[in-house]
Amino acid sequence: MIIPVNTSAGKYDIVLERGALKHAKDYLNLERKVFIVTDSGVPSIYAETLCSQCKNAVIVTVPQGETTKCAETFLMLLQKMVEFGLTRTDCVVAVGGGVVGDLSGFAAACYMRGVDFYNIPTTVLSQVDSSIGGKTAVDFAGYKNIIGAFHQPKAVIIDTDTLKTLPERQIANGLAEAVKMSLTSDAELFSMFERDDYLEKLETIIEKSLYIKRSVVEQDEKESGLRKILNFGHTLAHAIESVNQMENLYHGECVALGMVPMCSPEVKVRLIPVLKRLNLPISFDCEISAVLEAVRHDKKMAGDKLTVIYVPNIGEFEMREITVSQLELQLRKAGSI
Repeated sequence: MIIPVNTSAGKYDIVLERGALKHAKDYLNLERKVFIVTDSGVPSIYAETLCSQCKNAVIVTVPQGETTKCAETFLMLLQKMVEFGLTRTDCVVAVGGGVVGDLSGFAAACYMRGVDFYNIPTTVLSQVDSSIGGKTAVDFAGYKNIIGAFHQPKAVIIDTDTLKTLPERQIANGLAEAVKMSLTSDAELFSMFERDDYLEKLETIIEKSLYIKRSVVEQDEKESGLRKILNFGHTLAHAIESVNQMENLYHGECVALGMVPMCSPEVKVRLIPVLKRLNLPISFDCEISAVLEAVRHDKKMAGDKLTVIYVPNIGEFEMREITVSQLELQLRKAGSI
């Protein structure tokens, strides 16, 4: 299946196909120098399969984990690009999850003021969400994605065969982002989480999520309006990640925690059982004051206010401009943090 995406930066295709990685050359221009970035948690065969189809390629493997998405690794990639002799006509390819995609995409955006970037996501989270839309970034000074750029990929290959090696916790971690999109935009997709075996319906969930993400990105490429709905749950999620870096919570697990306080009571009573089915957390013990301090560094802050997404009914959303003090009241009322 080919899902075309149209942005101001140009058109590109999302290829959703089992086994697509084995013939990536049919979709990507690999007849040039190809700088492949992967991480130590991704089966090496994935990057090697891509490399075997390239005219001239190098594989750079970074350590697994969010701590890798930092300025030091970013600069290391740039250094490796220079050593490889990468030029403006060459390309960077991410093979891995969201960390690899964000990191290598940002390097591609900055190197020589921008070189071609391809994304081959290998986790549910990156397949349903982070690989689409052109957001690239690194963490800095303890804050998530605070340095970054919009740099649209030239193509995205989603090969669901790569999910076979994922543990179930990682699958659920990614599905938190699909739940997020269903809550704001697709009541039927949310119903699938309530009634169906999510592992059996995984490809359908990914496909439906991609169509939601594509629609939003095409209408609002650089988050001036509608695209803010993709941040549902993320203001709190990023704050929790910033203040609880030693707790080993995955991003999707933090998103789950961030969604709970931002729903109406009617939505919450349906959301909690879904999160439990996915073995995602519904509450977390941490200092609200520390979370709120992290929120104050959120990119969405404008003066003393920020825009949050609230879900009054399944498949609907509201954009609300609130102060940090009002957010604190919301958190204490929800009692999940």
